[in-house]
Amino acid sequence: MNFDLTPEQDQLRDAVRALGRKYGHGYFVEKARAGTHTTELWQEAGRLGYLGVNIPTEYGGGGGGITELAIVCEELAAAGCPLLLLVVSPAIAATVITRHGTDEQRKRHLPGLADGSQKIVFAITEPEAGSNFHRLGTVARRDGDDWLLTGRKCYISGVDEAGHVLVVARTEDSGTGKLKPALFIVPTDAPGLERSKLDMEILSPENQFLLYLDDVRLPGDALVGESLDAGLPALFSGLNPERITVAAMGAGTGRYAIERASEYTAKRAVWGGKSIGSHQGVAHPLAHAAVQVELARLMIHKAATLYDAGRDLEAGVAGNMAKYAAGEAAALAVDTAVQALGGAGMTTEYGVATLLGAVRAGRIAPVSREMILNFVAQHVLGQDKSY
Repeated sequence: MNFDLTPEQDQLRDAVRALGRKYGHGYFVEKARAGTHTTELWQEAGRLGYLGVNIPTEYGGGGGGITELAIVCEELAAAGCPLLLLVVSPAIAATVITRHGTDEQRKRHLPGLADGSQKIVFAITEPEAGSNFHRLGTVARRDGDDWLLTGRKCYISGVDEAGHVLVVARTEDSGTGKLKPALFIVPTDAPGLERSKLDMEILSPENQFLLYLDDVRLPGDALVGESLDAGLPALFSGLNPERITVAAMGAGTGRYAIERASEYTAKRAVWGGKSIGSHQGVAHPLAHAAVQVELARLMIHKAATLYDAGRDLEAGVAGNMAKYAAGEAAALAVDTAVQALGGAGMTTEYGVATLLGAVRAGRIAPVSREMILNFVAQHVLGQDKSY
């Protein structure tokens, strides 16, 4: 069992860390407050090859895996710049298209995803379905050689920044008459596709949207894969990378918060000239949070390693555990950092409370902690399905 990164992975971590610190949390907050996007950081990360580390080299990527992309996600977050679109575009969309798209879809989309000139976001969540995938109501039906999509999606990140959205719909199996999942690459300017911005209590440069699909007409080649049989495998191939990279962002955010708090408490002196960090009431909570973040990082590394080795079932368990652990650790780390800084922790200047909303959301999305516990109880502990 080897816990060391390869020399190339170490170099990637150092390089991404330097890029993240070049921009920093102040840049992230400024963009979010202004209602604009982290375009400059995204474009530079693309030029340097960091957005495409998990995309095959024949399409302009780095030829690595989710391990490398998790490094990118973690290090940018550890610099105070957690980029949510790293999850939905290179992690989900690029993985789905690489593994299950047609040759034409790979040639058309992967080079742009690799260099950052193209973004594809992901739409699965629906207002009525919640966590129950089997209740998805967005339906795709044949109309000659075309497809017509109708339905609603919610909490869809970054639609205003993307040229396409990867929509999960349901089609009717001609043999059985049953509905089965299928994925479609939909241009965001397609007639019949409307969006409405959701106001969120989260400080983030990425916006959330409701999507309305009213008989959105698509050509036959918008369907991901060669046939409808690709739908379910394609969908699940994107969910493990999603959980792993979300977990990596959470771990990076936790590292950022602990670092900010540790710097402050090591220098802040109030009682008798000693730093407040010398008091166990301050130091122990920070140390506890640091332990939780490091434990989450280990599970993230395990999950990414399993996924890149093609061990999807094991990666599913580890990925869910990693997401759970990182969500809890990030929320703990940010809350502990705010408490250690006292009043300063609530100011924008110290850059910790600005992440409270994001880490709280990390315990809900993209899959809630409760649904992960259901999954572990059923698939690891052998309990009956509880929902």
